[in-house]
Amino acid sequence: MAMLSNLDLIRRVRLFSMLTAEQAQAVADSVTKRRFKRGELLVEQGVHNNALFILLNGRARVLTADQRGREVIMAVLEAGDYVGEMSLIDGEPPSATVRCEAPCDVLVLGRHEFARCLPEPASMAYGILRGLVSRLRNADRQIESLALLDVYGRVARTLMDMAEDDNGRKIVRGRVSRQDMAKVVGASREMVSRVMKDLEERGQIETLEDGSVVLKHVESRIDDDDASE
Repeated sequence: MAMLSNLDLIRRVRLFSMLTAEQAQAVADSVTKRRFKRGELLVEQGVHNNALFILLNGRARVLTADQRGREVIMAVLEAGDYVGEMSLIDGEPPSATVRCEAPCDVLVLGRHEFARCLPEPASMAYGILRGLVSRLRNADRQIESLALLDVYGRVARTLMDMAEDDNGRKIVRGRVSRQDMAKVVGASREMVSRVMKDLEERGQIETLEDGSVVLKHVESRIDDDDASE
């Protein structure tokens, strides 16, 4: 690898295969090479990194974890794969951790250099990119919920995602369809109805006359070890 120039290296990465010669050279002039040891983190969930990481060799796992440290493997990355682009596009922290499972040689491209490769922020293309990133984040969150939370936790998280702020209180406006909720959380309609009733009896939610739901302490259900299906 030491004998190859940065331009040679990025030309081997599919992400940069469509760049013009001028664009490719600009990226090559901006990237730096780093080596990560086995067990080191390329990206940490919830922590801004401000860079794009492109694997030249080695292997890394994309992981998400709950507050008790239970992990779900979302993907395995190998040579040519990259991470960090979602945060560079939408400015939000990473939704997952990326850990090296073997020594990895990586190209690192900073935020400002990456931004020069993107469409103009006011363009439709950039708007589509942000929309796709939002969908990916929602998908990651859904996978995490299905893998790590019981039905109580999944219902609680879905309610929190649906809620809007109303003068300091969280409320889900309009009648909440138990059937639709069941399809989102991967449970039966009957089970969702039972969970919603239990949450209401415990004072964690309140259903208004119009069917809207006020959230009180529903977030505590997400990490409740005693809740079960």
